[in-house]
Amino acid sequence: MTNVVRMTGVSVRRGASLLLQDIDLVVSEGERWAVMGPNGAGKTTLMQLASGRMFPTIGEVELLGEVMGTVDLAELKPRIGWASSAMLADIPAGESVLDVVMTSAWGVSGRWREEYDESDRLRALALLATWGMDALARRTFGTLSEGERKRALIARALMSDPELVLLDEPGAGLDLGGREDLVERMDRLALDPDAPTQVVVTHHVEEIPSGFTHLLLLRGGRIVARGPISEVMTDVNLTLAFGMGIGVRYDAGRWFARRTAAG
Repeated sequence: MTNVVRMTGVSVRRGASLLLQDIDLVVSEGERWAVMGPNGAGKTTLMQLASGRMFPTIGEVELLGEVMGTVDLAELKPRIGWASSAMLADIPAGESVLDVVMTSAWGVSGRWREEYDESDRLRALALLATWGMDALARRTFGTLSEGERKRALIARALMSDPELVLLDEPGAGLDLGGREDLVERMDRLALDPDAPTQVVVTHHVEEIPSGFTHLLLLRGGRIVARGPISEVMTDVNLTLAFGMGIGVRYDAGRWFARRTAAG
């Protein structure tokens, strides 16, 4: 199976702080990974490495068969779909939702002088429909609700037909209805055998789509556990990762967690 992401002996230092330490990780083609851990565990830093937006201080990162530092990132990035709340500041509030999605084909966040053909427009509209946003295609991005923005960003991440999709906390800030709608749509993406490899950061086990295959747990910049989700998603591992007793159960394709007296 082809490696999509490979990190070997990776550490990231910023000043006196080690954001990630001694990370060894392989994500293979077709896998769906959830990444969890408490605040400050290093989840977003890991995603920045996996998206080619950050270089490691120590170690080697290989993305889609290319070693970072030896490849033109401008050529690599269109092969990686990325959606994060950190992108919101870069997207003009007055940009139409359709253009927010379509401009991803050129790797830009605001429409300028690029030229798009009808196939680009139709693909963007189809993605918006898949994520329940087709009726809002002509709206400006700044008028969308939090949930609508999240779905537009996911559609944007898929626009370039990437080989790897990275979603950083797609459910953050959503109400119950918005979260359930998002998870249902992410279920479909995860279960699609033709969909790209996926890595999703989340704070809540309930937001992990039912088709996800693997789990990575982080704490303090280090890996607590990694591997098939059925093996890693245990009371012991979650308790170690979050520093308190956590009990977890699986029911009808979804994970559920609550605090326990253990730990």
